[in-house]
Amino acid sequence: MRAFAGYLALLLATPLAALAVVLPVNVYRAQGIAAPDCDGPLQVLIFALPAVLIYGAGAFLAYRAGRRSHRVVSLLCLIIALATLPNIAEAAHELYRNVADHECVG
Repeated sequence: MRAFAGYLALLLATPLAALAVVLPVNVYRAQGIAAPDCDGPLQVLIFALPAVLIYGAGAFLAYRAGRRSHRVVSLLCLIIALATLPNIAEAAHELYRNVADHECVG
């Protein structure tokens, strides 16, 4: 029953992870406009950080279960968690760029 609850939590967190991977950090740059997006990085981080935590914990716990089917689930969780990391790094870079350029102040 515990495994079912864990898999249900991972299944329910799938839209969160999808948004974390797909959302652009700077909507304006995604459209080809060179303008700062003050809300973009935080909107990405709101989805990405919980997704990394949920799927990272899912990968760890499923791997510890030991059975072969759990190892496959662990690998899938690890792939999803690693897929969100570039967007987190890009969001952090965008936040630092906005601070360095003195944009989005106030």
